[in-house]
Amino acid sequence: MTAQSVSVLIVEDRIVMQKILCRLLAQLGFKRIDTALNGQLALNLVSSKHYDLILSDWNMDEMNGLELLKAVRQNKKSADTPFVLITAEAKSANIQAAELAGANGYLIKPFKLIQLQKTIEQILGPIDLPDVSYAPTA
Repeated sequence: MTAQSVSVLIVEDRIVMQKILCRLLAQLGFKRIDTALNGQLALNLVSSKHYDLILSDWNMDEMNGLELLKAVRQNKKSADTPFVLITAEAKSANIQAAELAGANGYLIKPFKLIQLQKTIEQILGPIDLPDVSYAPTA
């Protein structure tokens, strides 16, 4: 599996954070990236297209990330789709709720590119990602 072949859905209500996630994924070699502004819009996309990975913010209007995760898990078509919740809250109760709902990973904002890479590799297994363990100096 190569990063270029993986289809990713980013669910984030803040445009700036959407762009940051898209840029980070592009740095890792991902090219097939869709975005949704909330869980309800994401659920519509998931029902019509297969995704290899969903990265979702937790706190959003309409349908939050945890509600989206539960809905994705209840749908036979998407039940096994790897799902990572992203949030600024590191509460153990939230992490436990995410695990109980079937989250494959949990990222706490702010995070670095290497943390995103490690999370993706832990979930999807070894994929052809560029080495981002160092940052070139300007």
